[in-house]
Amino acid sequence: MVIFCGGLATRLGNLAKDIPKSMLEINGKPFLYYQIEKLKKQEIKDIVLCVGHLSDKIIDYFGDGSKFGVNITYSHDGDKPLGPIGALKKAECFLKEDFLIMYGDSYLSVDFRKVYDFFKAKGKLGCMVVYKNEDKYDKSNLVVENQMVTDYKSKEKEMKYIDYGTTLLKKESLQLIPKDTFFATGDFFQKLIEKNELLAYESKERFYHIGNPESLEELRDFIQS
Repeated sequence: MVIFCGGLATRLGNLAKDIPKSMLEINGKPFLYYQIEKLKKQEIKDIVLCVGHLSDKIIDYFGDGSKFGVNITYSHDGDKPLGPIGALKKAECFLKEDFLIMYGDSYLSVDFRKVYDFFKAKGKLGCMVVYKNEDKYDKSNLVVENQMVTDYKSKEKEMKYIDYGTTLLKKESLQLIPKDTFFATGDFFQKLIEKNELLAYESKERFYHIGNPESLEELRDFIQS
């Protein structure tokens, strides 16, 4: 599992001014702790953290992951921001032939084994977990047709689905990404879509995230309950 933890969290304003978004506190523990606990429950214990901004705060807390029952490897952006997908390319040497990516602000309820079985049966380069959101929990950004993502952030088509926050990929897909270059998530997904290589696995469970103050408070309420 690759978790993107290097963003600047601009939508959170002063809440994440001096701390990475993934280290925002919920019930006395950083948000990333809850992500890791959810992964452990599904026997996902090998984790690569793509870090950048204020990364020392993450490394100081989690170390190699052994205290939390996981194995953590760090991949650093370096001197210039690379974006999530540029950071993924830089982490290529740490990745297995099939691997998951997840945003550092996503709190998800999905059966990864079922996603993997679907992915392997279809033989595509990528499989994005999607949710029929219809702008309810965030702005919808996908068109899904016949179990495939066919458009991402289109201005011409009605968007009913949203990127749930996790995608399963073959390592071969990284050939589409230039090295040491800022590369946007949307550009990467669009390349997979153009090649008819991005599957859609629909989750029926809603997602939570901490991308803005309102969503952060909603997740805090959910976890406390």
